[in-house]
Amino acid sequence: MAKPNADSETSKSRKWIDGLKAEFAKIIWPTREDVTKETTAVVVVSVLLGAVIALIDFIVQNGVDVLVNLHF
Repeated sequence: MAKPNADSETSKSRKWIDGLKAEFAKIIWPTREDVTKETTAVVVVSVLLGAVIALIDFIVQNGVDVLVNLHF
């Protein structure tokens, strides 16, 4: 059985690392301003959605309480 050539293994690893570096160079990283705007938008939408869900929960809970306490 033939032994794998150490040079070919090193060459493959080097090509993979070079390819990885080339792909990272293609990434368009967002600016600090973009990240700040997007983070602010996510936080605001999350808070608003949480408030809407809490309001709906409160209304449904009170509605169920009223229905349970009805006496016929």
